[in-house]
Amino acid sequence: MIERVIATNATIQLINKLKEKHGEVMFHQSGGCCDGSSPMCYPKGELRIGANDVLLGEIAGCEFFISKDQYHYWKHTQLIIDVVNGRGGMFSLEGPEGQRFLTRSRVFTDEELKELGF
Repeated sequence: MIERVIATNATIQLINKLKEKHGEVMFHQSGGCCDGSSPMCYPKGELRIGANDVLLGEIAGCEFFISKDQYHYWKHTQLIIDVVNGRGGMFSLEGPEGQRFLTRSRVFTDEELKELGF
């Protein structure tokens, strides 16, 4: 099965640290408003998910959502959630950790797109 969103080992380590502090968490790929286009991490259930959000998959056992509009543009890519040094988004849980989540991507191969139904 082709995963639409995956996480690096560094990301999984940071997620586990955040889970120890905050309990279960969830992600939403930001649309570029206040915190740019960073993946945002929230305590599970804190962000209201609506009809305009798509469950892209899970990373480290945490649901990862993206807006339908963004999904439309990124549906041909796999999102790779990574971690870099620096201040995270002001609304995202990793903000005070000295690291921030970052979205990288790669275009699916023709074979993967076929498996995904494109």
